[in-house]
Amino acid sequence: MEPNIISIIIGVSALTVGTILGKVFFAKNTKKTIEEAALEAKKLIADGQLQAENLKKEKLLEAKEKFVQLKADHERDVLQRTQKLSESENRAKQKEQSISQKEANLDKQTKENDTIKENLNRQIELVNNKRTELEKHQEEHIRRLEKVAGLSAEDAKAQLIESLKQEAQTKAIAIQQEIIEEAKQKANKEARKIVIQTIQRTAAEQAIENSITVFNLESDEIKGSIIGREGRNIRAIEAATGVDLIVDDTPEAIVLSSFDPLRREVARLSLQRLVSDGRIHPARIEEVVEKTKRQLDDQVMEIGERTVMELGVHGLHKELIRMVGRMRFRSSYGQNLLMHSRETANLCAIMASELGMNPKLAKRAGLLHDIGKVPDEETELSHALLGAKLAEKYGENPAVVNAIGAHHDEMEMKFVISPIIQACDAISGARPGARREIMQQYIQRIKDLENLALGYPGVEKAYAIQAGRELRVIVEADKVSDSDSDKLSFEIAQKIQEEMTFPGQIKVTVIREKRAVNIAR
Repeated sequence: MEPNIISIIIGVSALTVGTILGKVFFAKNTKKTIEEAALEAKKLIADGQLQAENLKKEKLLEAKEKFVQLKADHERDVLQRTQKLSESENRAKQKEQSISQKEANLDKQTKENDTIKENLNRQIELVNNKRTELEKHQEEHIRRLEKVAGLSAEDAKAQLIESLKQEAQTKAIAIQQEIIEEAKQKANKEARKIVIQTIQRTAAEQAIENSITVFNLESDEIKGSIIGREGRNIRAIEAATGVDLIVDDTPEAIVLSSFDPLRREVARLSLQRLVSDGRIHPARIEEVVEKTKRQLDDQVMEIGERTVMELGVHGLHKELIRMVGRMRFRSSYGQNLLMHSRETANLCAIMASELGMNPKLAKRAGLLHDIGKVPDEETELSHALLGAKLAEKYGENPAVVNAIGAHHDEMEMKFVISPIIQACDAISGARPGARREIMQQYIQRIKDLENLALGYPGVEKAYAIQAGRELRVIVEADKVSDSDSDKLSFEIAQKIQEEMTFPGQIKVTVIREKRAVNIAR
């Protein structure tokens, strides 16, 4: 601290000397006397020395105070460190005591464990000795038993195992049978519950289709126009449509008779158009019938589209939609085929939902399960197998194809929805009044009658009319002569008599008509 004070004093002295020199210089300039300047200089020097002494004392006091404060701080730090060291030493001593106590406890426990181990070893040795003695006694006992029983231990063991096995198998079979019976009872009960719920949730109208349609007239005067001169108009209608027209005493009505609902519908619409037009003659009749057939084809497509839309079945091929529409004009055992298919589709959707399956896929299969009954061409396949073939041809799901083909057990069921379609088909057909076996047999006999005639060469069309009591065969004039017509009529009658069973008698009429057509341009 003293060098700083000396530096301050030197600085003050230099400032004082500078001041004196300045004053001397000023004195020279002002021409003061040298004596006055010297006195002044001495006075200033004395003042500077006094100030330097005072400043020195002040700085010495400040330095002493700073020293005292620093010493106190140092002593306080030393005291704190000493206390921390003491605490650390105490904790270390406590840990050391704890470790020593644990070591003592561990030594004590180790000694106790050694004592227990020795006791256990003695007990184990005793047990082993007793086991050895017991094994000896057991071997001796077994030898005595073998001597008494006349069997070795292995033979006795084998006999015992075999008897236990047979007993276990018997019990297992009994338990298995009980489980199977219980499962069957529960399954049958649950299945009946689901079927009953499905039937209760589905309501469908049942109308037994027959083989006649009544065409209502405004007056009986129109009957004469429909019959025509010498019956040519009515014969033209029957030849063009294949429907038998019965004109009797029934007021304002004509009965259209045919086993094929599609033909009856063509005849009904054609008659309706002819009567409203008023021009009824053979040429006009053929023209109207052709137009009606085309119109009915459009109507069939419209019915199919409306049906799939109402049922919510999407993505069907157009040919399948057309077949669905054709079901409207077909019947199965007297039950309308389209109504049956719609009802089966709804039943399948409900049952599939109850069983936690895909209702849309089941509804699709239910709608298409009988498409084999409305083919474009006759085939020897059953309607189930033919329907499966058509569904596969038009890109249906394999599950749908299998369900269609297997709903009469003619194909192996490979998907879970197949038995659902079979069950719902049976439910729909089993409703009271839904089907009539006699009607289906009658329709099948009429179809067989027509197909028999169509199998001969030169036959263009064959129509079974008058409830199957007459078969009208239309032949191509350029392929069949008049003499051949007589022969053909006889052969068809003989074949019907040999191959078919029918009540009463069947009249076979072969019609050969020669037409000459030219066009004037």
